[in-house]
Amino acid sequence: MRSMDIAATGMLAQQLNVEVISNNIANLNTTGFKRQRAEFQDLLYQNQRRVGTASSDQGTIVPVGVQIGIGVKAAAVYRISEQGNLSKTDNELDCAIQGKGFFQVQMPDGTTSYTRSGSFQLSPTGEIVTADGLVVKPGLTIPADTVTVTINGSGQVLATISGQTAQQTVGQIELANFPNEAGLQNIGSNLLSETAASGSPVTGAPASVGFGNLQQGFLETSNVNVVSEITNLITAQRAYEMNSKVIQISDQMSSTLNSFR
Repeated sequence: MRSMDIAATGMLAQQLNVEVISNNIANLNTTGFKRQRAEFQDLLYQNQRRVGTASSDQGTIVPVGVQIGIGVKAAAVYRISEQGNLSKTDNELDCAIQGKGFFQVQMPDGTTSYTRSGSFQLSPTGEIVTADGLVVKPGLTIPADTVTVTINGSGQVLATISGQTAQQTVGQIELANFPNEAGLQNIGSNLLSETAASGSPVTGAPASVGFGNLQQGFLETSNVNVVSEITNLITAQRAYEMNSKVIQISDQMSSTLNSFR
């Protein structure tokens, strides 16, 4: 009985759907997190009577035919790059991107990863680093006798040195853009890595054409909408229950057939 196998694929699909939704809800307070959405496709069809075939020697054509679907499959888990809200922190090293772009992070193996999380700190040597101690490219060092740090909207980092009136330019933060942001691979710790699907990064200064501007003293919150996620969770639960009900009914039908003597 096909219905059991079909319903089983439906239960597996809704299980994946619930897993994606639960990950969104779990990251409700994760800085710079982008919610994800599961997408599905129908599986192949079995033709019991092929549409368009000849139904007689006179050339009459079957107008509809009989096709039986065999279920559903997961097609993608898509990342939605919608802008999150900006939360004021008043921390001078916190920096949010308002618009497109990613911060570039130097990994221990020399490769570059990308993040929307601008929760930065200083290393023991005064370099601007992430919460895990990874250097934010291009590698800016704040002088030891700095009183205040200013990061303007175009990414310039300025330091006010003790005993000096004029600010000293420390360096320039650059952002990276990708042709297909959804093609970036999640590697955890708020980091993304380049893939063949994402395309090669294009770097540029914040507030330039195609890049967002920086907001010092703010962090971008997760773009997860908890009300929408709970609604999606209930819908997925109901779909899971309906598929399980199909299996129960199919089992009862099979029992009825087996009871014939």
